[in-house]
Amino acid sequence: MAEKESGAAMDEIISQFKTYEDFLDSQVTSLDLYYLEDEELTRQLVELGYRGSGEVMKREEFEARKAAAEASQLSQRTQQKIVSSAGKELKDNFLKALASREEANRNGKMTSIIFIRDKNVHGQEISGYIDFSQRLKTEDFDVYFTGKKKLLPRPTDLSFYNWKTNVSTSNASQNYQVIAENSFGILFKNKRDRKILNVDPKASPGDNSTRTPIETDLYIQAVIYDHITRRKT
Repeated sequence: MAEKESGAAMDEIISQFKTYEDFLDSQVTSLDLYYLEDEELTRQLVELGYRGSGEVMKREEFEARKAAAEASQLSQRTQQKIVSSAGKELKDNFLKALASREEANRNGKMTSIIFIRDKNVHGQEISGYIDFSQRLKTEDFDVYFTGKKKLLPRPTDLSFYNWKTNVSTSNASQNYQVIAENSFGILFKNKRDRKILNVDPKASPGDNSTRTPIETDLYIQAVIYDHITRRKT
């Protein structure tokens, strides 16, 4: 019982003081400073237990407990990843499809590629392939799920093409390599399991992959390719 109470007291100290010096200073009285006239000396006496009116804690224990508390807080924040689509009323099939895949793409169980064909703000037709998982990590999807902004391909995505200007780009992402020059058209190679995802609608999408055309009022055309990653054991 005494050990439990002592541990609770130590935890209270850790949460209350940012540094060990702050903790030591809290134990020093104005009378101590008056007689000793040396702040560092009074801190040393508190650490040794000769001065102070509260708990005695060594620097090593304070720093170890502080590091453990910060690691625990970081772990909790990591586990509590925000799902942007949660609690939102989604009317379009495209947004519903993204919402159903969001959590799996955030935790790495799935790496989806989104194909979108639509018009940009200049009225030019554009199309491209988006690494959904990567986009989730690099931007706030609230604006898409609330309808404030449309998700559109960019020149920095896996693949981008402007049908008016003929500007064409391709880029590797965190999850995929782009294989652009081959007889099968554009292919994507998953970096984790090295499986090939084929986006040709006339061909099989590949192992552990599916192709889902989306009926949507938001875009001219939308297709989602889902790849389930299986780690080697």
